[in-house]
Amino acid sequence: MTSKNKIQPLYDRVVVLPGEAETKTAGGIVIPDTADKDKPVRGKVEFVGTGKYVDGKLQPLQVKKGDQVLFGKYAGTNVKLEGKEYLVMREEDIMAVLED
Repeated sequence: MTSKNKIQPLYDRVVVLPGEAETKTAGGIVIPDTADKDKPVRGKVEFVGTGKYVDGKLQPLQVKKGDQVLFGKYAGTNVKLEGKEYLVMREEDIMAVLED
């Protein structure tokens, strides 16, 4: 796949680039690379679907490309594209949009 290609999620699905796993605890303790780290629960929306049909009408998604979002620890399906790991999930798996 070349860098010109992109993925178009269907319906109410979004493709999220997950953030890095935490390397420090809230108390400032550094977590070694050999330890099991928690999966990231935040990421950046890279691609969005067209929306979901509700009562015969297309309802657009509330999230958009570039949004920083919080999602469930086990949400989505891992997909590898062009050497990057992405998560494909439904919009309903996103719990919040982070604002600056």
